[in-house]
Amino acid sequence: MEKQDSKLGCRVILLPHPYVGHTTPMFNLGYALYSKGFSINIIQTRLNSYDQTAFPNFTFHYMEGGQWSLETLASSFDPWEIVTLLNKRFSAPFRVSLTQVLEDATKGTEPVACLISDPIWDFAGTVADEFYLPRLALRTGGLLAFVLYESLPLLRQKGYFSLQESEQETTVLEFPPLKVKDLPSDANHDKIAAVVKEAKSYHLGFVCNTFKELEGSLLDQFGRSVPGIPVFPVGPLHIYPSTSMGGKHNQDHSSITWLNTQAPNSVLYVCFGTIAAISKDQFEEIAWGLANSKQPFLWVVRPRMINGSDTDEDKLPENFLEAVSGRGYIVTWAPQLEVLAHPSVGGFWTHCGWNSTIESISKGVPMICFPFFGDQKMNTRHVSDILRIRLYLEKGLERQDIESAIRRLMLEKEGNEMRERIAALKEKAHSCLMEGGSSYEALDQLTNHIISFRGTERPRI
Repeated sequence: MEKQDSKLGCRVILLPHPYVGHTTPMFNLGYALYSKGFSINIIQTRLNSYDQTAFPNFTFHYMEGGQWSLETLASSFDPWEIVTLLNKRFSAPFRVSLTQVLEDATKGTEPVACLISDPIWDFAGTVADEFYLPRLALRTGGLLAFVLYESLPLLRQKGYFSLQESEQETTVLEFPPLKVKDLPSDANHDKIAAVVKEAKSYHLGFVCNTFKELEGSLLDQFGRSVPGIPVFPVGPLHIYPSTSMGGKHNQDHSSITWLNTQAPNSVLYVCFGTIAAISKDQFEEIAWGLANSKQPFLWVVRPRMINGSDTDEDKLPENFLEAVSGRGYIVTWAPQLEVLAHPSVGGFWTHCGWNSTIESISKGVPMICFPFFGDQKMNTRHVSDILRIRLYLEKGLERQDIESAIRRLMLEKEGNEMRERIAALKEKAHSCLMEGGSSYEALDQLTNHIISFRGTERPRI
């Protein structure tokens, strides 16, 4: 079906990264901009790609670069190595796809206004500049991580990365309450520096999946890290109306059916994202911590979630299912936003990826956190020590600590106090998107900013 011209008479090209935590907010931004009157073109890989029939208002283009799967890559490489591999693989295919989109645009009535890219793609800016195409960046994660990444040379100069193992609890004075153990390892600093350099080359603007009431002081720091660059905090992006973001999944909603049988605020939802992996011993500690807590739980156990597992079903500990019969429900996937919105859910045990964090805040669900990599440790420290809406399993995964944390969150005064604090943040997350709210106004400003590019003269291809 041919798509009609947009109300504004111009289109925006979006370039998401295939990590789900990056793809989802980019698609949500697409719907926010579509609601403002733009036509939306998506250039994406076939890795982790959604079924485009679930997004009838977007026009899709694919960068062809092999039939990999992120799950296979994640079993062999760490996340930063995967970023490097994908950047090498998709630079040339992106140039081909962008050329085609711009050629198609010259044949129609809707010029391309700009490209909005995930700056984790290190080639996007260079290629866009070849076509004199205005470009903005979408910061899909929280702002603390970026500000800290930009400051890594300073922190290295101050000696934080020369401290001994016994000094890992030392507070990073420039970024309280972060501790030395929360900082990224030396091995990834060059890769992080490349991402920061690419991000800071997006002089026309940063779009951020956050809101002023959540990260106000960090917005000021972020602005100082990218001086002179407009910043548009338009989140939480997932609240904007959209078609289902689950197009690539089997849409198994049995978890909702099970939740319907549970008491209000009684269930702990457990999900560690789409690529984090754990050891067999950690898996068993989690299982018995859940069982020993005596609390109802919904646990997402992905295929190959255990390191080294080459089967589609990770084996649960012996006698575990009998021990949790009637109060534990295990699935391979769950519709997370629906789960978090369900009245039976009273807590969320998460890896603290930014999407999960901001989704939990917007649904008013307090959290337990065990971070794995990337910005997850920084996210955790911010929401546990500053916002105080999360318990941090800081000592590792021991069944006794897990049991204690679950009971503190679900049954004790500490959990109730967190529930009150996150309820106030939930209200702010929704009110900021209403007329006159901070994110509502930021989206209007972003819209006008993009429209200003519409008349930009570019050489013909």
